[in-house]
Amino acid sequence: MIAEEVYDLVLDDLFIQLHQLVPGSSVFLKIEGLNPAGSVKLKTAVALVEEAEASGCRFPRTRLIESTSGNLGVALAMVCAAKGYSLTCVTDPNANPQTVRLMAALGAEVEVVTVRDGNGGFLQSRIDHIQERLRREPGLYWLNQYASPAGPQAHRQRTGRSVLDALGRVDYVFVGAGTTGTLMGCAEFFRRHSPATRIVAVDSVGSVTFGGPPARRHIPGLGTSRRPEILTESLVDEVVLVPEAEAVDMCRALARERGLLLGGSTGTVLSAVRSAAKRIPDGSVVAAISPDFGERYLETIYNDSWVAERWPGHH
Repeated sequence: MIAEEVYDLVLDDLFIQLHQLVPGSSVFLKIEGLNPAGSVKLKTAVALVEEAEASGCRFPRTRLIESTSGNLGVALAMVCAAKGYSLTCVTDPNANPQTVRLMAALGAEVEVVTVRDGNGGFLQSRIDHIQERLRREPGLYWLNQYASPAGPQAHRQRTGRSVLDALGRVDYVFVGAGTTGTLMGCAEFFRRHSPATRIVAVDSVGSVTFGGPPARRHIPGLGTSRRPEILTESLVDEVVLVPEAEAVDMCRALARERGLLLGGSTGTVLSAVRSAAKRIPDGSVVAAISPDFGERYLETIYNDSWVAERWPGHH
């Protein structure tokens, strides 16, 4: 494969078998971390920037800004560097330090918002900060992954399609819900092309996305402290909420037992698969999306003292 630009190197056909999670059925984990940006968000980033281009923004005069807990920021920084565009990433203290350094290394301006919002998270604070800057700076364009249809569209056309193409028949799809772009895109695709497939949304305990009570969360990527505009709950068959400590245990177990160093969202999704195993009929085909790998979580999920400080007894 020879690509013209770094952001064209999206590998959309990589799966690993994890059948032991649902005895009697087949479980396939779709690996999204093996592209240059290291996460599923590279597809989102390309779509968001193309939407800005199509909207008539004049580059390089227009400066782009986005709120991100990490992976989208890295992906956007990569796309913007390749296109010669200016980018500001607005993030918060939960972002992995390595991810923040990656955004800066790729030429993005990084702003860290440290004020918690009314639900105890940082998302609304990040958005308030962006809106304040938009009022002051006329040449700024907010990509807005929470409301833009471009994100779900990218995952409808690419991620959802690639799951069905690879597996042929899919009975269950487990997708983590952060901004819900990947979830909505996959759900829209399966509703249209494989309506019998059950769409299971996976979220963290403490996230308000599906109406649960807010609580402090520590792992970036999944969950929100503010409901994303692009979410259409009617496209989802089931929602599973996973405590963060369980996700951490799953990540660490897979690293030791399978040599799979996966990110926190993947641990959350696979915890949900395991907890649903008893309800899944024998012979089912189960797909789960792994948004990223674990290297960016070495200081957090894979750090004994970080884990012990937050969940005593887990290691």
